[in-house]
Amino acid sequence: MSIQIVSLGNHYNGLYDTEKTSVVGLYLRYILRSQDINESHPVFKVYQASLRSEDRVGIVAYECLDLDTFSCDLQSSLATLAGADIVVLNFGVENRPLFLEIKNNFAPLLKQIFSHRQSVPIIVLATGHRDSPSCTCPMCTSDRAMTVSSLEGLQLAKDIGLGATYLELLSFNSFYLKNNLYYFRELLEYYIMQTMKNKSSETREKKKNKVIRIQPPKLEQPVTMPVLKDEPSRYNTDIRKLLDQCHCVDVHFCTADLNPICGAHRVVLCSVSYGFMLLFDLIPAKEIHEFNLQETVRTYLSVYQEPTVSMNNTPVRVIVKDVHFHKCLPDILHFIYSGASQWQLLEHDLKEKLKDDEEADYVSHIVQSLLNKPGTDSHSGTPLSLSESIGFFFNNTSLADVVFQVQDTKIPAHRSVLAARCDVMAAMFSGSYMETNCALIPVHGISKDTFLNFLEYIYTDTVCPASIPEAMSLMICSEMYQVSRLQHICEGCITTQLQSMTSRELASTSLNVVSLLQKAKFYNFGSLYNWLLHFVATHYQIFSQKQEFQDLSAWQLDFVEINKWPSNYYLNQLSKYRSYIHSPKHSCAVM
Repeated sequence: MSIQIVSLGNHYNGLYDTEKTSVVGLYLRYILRSQDINESHPVFKVYQASLRSEDRVGIVAYECLDLDTFSCDLQSSLATLAGADIVVLNFGVENRPLFLEIKNNFAPLLKQIFSHRQSVPIIVLATGHRDSPSCTCPMCTSDRAMTVSSLEGLQLAKDIGLGATYLELLSFNSFYLKNNLYYFRELLEYYIMQTMKNKSSETREKKKNKVIRIQPPKLEQPVTMPVLKDEPSRYNTDIRKLLDQCHCVDVHFCTADLNPICGAHRVVLCSVSYGFMLLFDLIPAKEIHEFNLQETVRTYLSVYQEPTVSMNNTPVRVIVKDVHFHKCLPDILHFIYSGASQWQLLEHDLKEKLKDDEEADYVSHIVQSLLNKPGTDSHSGTPLSLSESIGFFFNNTSLADVVFQVQDTKIPAHRSVLAARCDVMAAMFSGSYMETNCALIPVHGISKDTFLNFLEYIYTDTVCPASIPEAMSLMICSEMYQVSRLQHICEGCITTQLQSMTSRELASTSLNVVSLLQKAKFYNFGSLYNWLLHFVATHYQIFSQKQEFQDLSAWQLDFVEINKWPSNYYLNQLSKYRSYIHSPKHSCAVM
């Protein structure tokens, strides 16, 4: 075992000493009789000696008497200092410049180097004698001002911290040499023995850890699941498109002489205003408590009474009695079909159209009265979104102009909403198909609950399937009617519910995930199919024990085997580790 000592500084005190020296060098030369001295190093004089032959303890001491040479080879000097087991800082009590250099430059350096090695002993060693404090002559007073006091030496040791020890000895002349070396020897050899014990303990701990702390194989993270598409809502755009393309119009606004102005849809108009509900006899007048609303409807609008009985799908004609109102009606309808919330934009459009602020304010007041502008009375709480307003007509017979026969259930609906939200139904109601003018439309191959969920999304822009199979059925329905955003919502429902299941739930569930995967492939749900393949591979340990695992095709099985988690490599390493842990050889080593 070897102990490395680094000695910095010297005990040169000017007139009293003939040469620069350090107590470490004196200890090695006079006590340990070191003959192996290397002076070729640019910074340190290197001593090698043995403490006691029976202990086999080698001492390697690095002595730097002149601190100015420490930076000659700074990298090598710092490496030597960092490897020290014991550090000795030397200065003479009459050599204040050397003390200040140690205090200002080397004390912070030692704190930084040994902050993580609290067990390294640091000895702050001061030598020399001070003049008697009783003499007050100018020369003695000046000399005392240049000397380093005991309190300053103690404070230096405290500033270094790390358990630094302060020792003060007399001058190293021939008279005091023997006693000084004795005191220093006792202190240094005590620290040498403590360092030996620490090193032995660390060596035993390393050997013990080397035997016991065999690290198990590291489990890699599973492959990142594919990211599914997310499509933003187009609800408001779909409703505005309904107005622009005039699909399934069931209201014609006309002037007093029955000249048409523009078309509209009763379900949209009634969803934003009690006034239109009153106009189309959807609610009786006695249920409307706002007299101003009734008066506004009677003053500016009226339903034209057709002379002959019209067919069910014939549009209703509504007469607009006010000239300014019917002039601005296209802008007002655009405002309504945008959700009846952008009042500032409406007021701007009215002023642009009429070129008169008073007339624009007049028409704006009519619209506010007709639509019950949010915040104008006690009945208008937080404004509803367009999807919430139209959502009130979901599965509602009011204004319904088509009925779907699903299994043994009849479900009412509104052609205009269906045409706005679903291009397939828009084509079905506007082309030369049987369903175009049919009031009762049969639906085959879809369950009642699935079709109701589909219509709920069409009306409200939201849906929440009750289970994974229901979400898959709804996804198939959305693919049939080409509603892509609903398909992505169903994908999210399926993947979210699967990911929320614990391993125990996955192992015990009757849900056939492989069957879902095959359906996704059959209906060309590429994103979901890819995600489910990765899901089966990630939970290989669970699905490989299920009967349904045998239904995977050869290509699918190869994919799962290649991407399975944990991997074959990890499982092999884990098996070897477990065999080693339970082996007699390992048990013996632990003991």
